[in-house]
Amino acid sequence: MRRKSRTKIDSFDNKLLVLTLVLTIVGLVVLADASAPLAERQFNDKFFFVKQQAVWAFVGVVALLVFSKTKYLIWDKIATLIFILGFLSLFLVFIPSIGREFLGARRWVIVGPLSFQPSEFIKLALTIYLAKLASKNKKPISFFIPIILVTAIIMLQPDLGTTMVILAISMSQIFISGINMFYFIGAGLAGGLLSFVLIVTSSYRKDRLLTFLQQTEDPLGKGYHIRQILYALGAGGVFGVGLGQSLQKYLFLPETATDSIFAIIAEETGFLGASLVIIVFAVLTLRILKIAKSAPDTFSKIFAVGVAAWIGGQAFLNLGSMVSLVPLTGIPLPFFSYGGNALVSILSAIGILLNISKYAKESK
Repeated sequence: MRRKSRTKIDSFDNKLLVLTLVLTIVGLVVLADASAPLAERQFNDKFFFVKQQAVWAFVGVVALLVFSKTKYLIWDKIATLIFILGFLSLFLVFIPSIGREFLGARRWVIVGPLSFQPSEFIKLALTIYLAKLASKNKKPISFFIPIILVTAIIMLQPDLGTTMVILAISMSQIFISGINMFYFIGAGLAGGLLSFVLIVTSSYRKDRLLTFLQQTEDPLGKGYHIRQILYALGAGGVFGVGLGQSLQKYLFLPETATDSIFAIIAEETGFLGASLVIIVFAVLTLRILKIAKSAPDTFSKIFAVGVAAWIGGQAFLNLGSMVSLVPLTGIPLPFFSYGGNALVSILSAIGILLNISKYAKESK
């Protein structure tokens, strides 16, 4: 008879730690390069974005180190509280005095000098909460209620890209929890139908889909963004135009500090550099899945799978939109794109994973 027990290992997964820190540092360097022209134009300081991101990176690394020393089971105990706080924070964007609208979307909360996106925190909160539900063998409806509530509020902002990432996290956790496939397939079909309805009933989402299907049309209008991305990718060739030598970042390419930062990487480092970025994300995702495989209990296993889907899924959506595999959805690239609380949330999640990696299943 096989018996599994939790056994503490001397140290956590050093490879995951090193890979995370390298990505964080390289991300700051890339952001400093890609965002300089935009920062100088908007704030008269070419290092504006990277200085802010560096502060958040420091906070995130501190959180990573603290959480790596905090026994992971504490998150199981306070998961419900974390989820409630995260869910309530989503409503802050609708309060006129602190919520801010930009380009037709209300996704940001600004309090004094501090600005953040509650939707980034809810990714971590929901990942923890669904892992708790799975560990308690809750009924299928218990999984779907929080998912529906969260996605509904985020779509009111509206933010289809974040909704897709949250669905990737949620469905991966539900699948691995061993739920009846009837419910899983039914939820997938319902989600697909709802996505279709949301696209055809929204003019800007419909325009993005049509632009994806007809990329050669309206190059100076609706197709401008994707055309400029493809120009950047093509200009990079195999070896790139050289570090710091991008032309597209000089206000030709929109969103160089956020959604389109990979296009600048590809332009400056070429096919080789772009491929290396993709490989690193694949290695990071597989490393996290390795922790999930040896996780000591259901909670830690489901949490690790959710984080893998979070980082891997978000990277896929961003990179896929850059090379026209999927429509542009406004998804930032983890570790690279400007967004402080997004970086803190990911680093916090990896800190929890590092603590989980201290424990392993011992079979006797």
